[in-house]
Amino acid sequence: MQEALSGLKDIHLPPPVGWWPPAPGWWLLAALGLLVLYSAWRIWRKRRRRRALHDEALAELAAIRASYSSSGDPRRLARELSRLLRRVAISRFPREEVAGLVGDDWLAFLDRAFDGDGFARGPGRILVEAPYRSGSQELDADALFELVRRWLEAVTREGGHA
Repeated sequence: MQEALSGLKDIHLPPPVGWWPPAPGWWLLAALGLLVLYSAWRIWRKRRRRRALHDEALAELAAIRASYSSSGDPRRLARELSRLLRRVAISRFPREEVAGLVGDDWLAFLDRAFDGDGFARGPGRILVEAPYRSGSQELDADALFELVRRWLEAVTREGGHA
């Protein structure tokens, strides 16, 4: 029996499995990881842009307030606030939805941002009435600035929209 066994050769193991190319599961995991990284980057970028819009809008509101404190011109105040609100609205919403709005439609759009009626029936009404009034106008500037600030906060904060 020893003679029969002496003719056999020893067991040869296969060569070790290399690290390249990876198995299909690793390719799938890599693709999933890249997708997660890309999504996280997009979310971070969107938040950064929204934060920049928020900060710039509030800084401009402060500048308008300072300008109004020195000039006291309600027409100019209404014009500057309208311009600020429209620029922010066009930045946050589709241009086709916002750009053509005027008068009561514009005020209704602004009110939808925080479910109020401060523009259509409150101090924000001055935004559409100021160009047609003559002489000195009665204006509650503090209430108007607070209304615009709340609108800017609602529209530019994370997840906020009209």
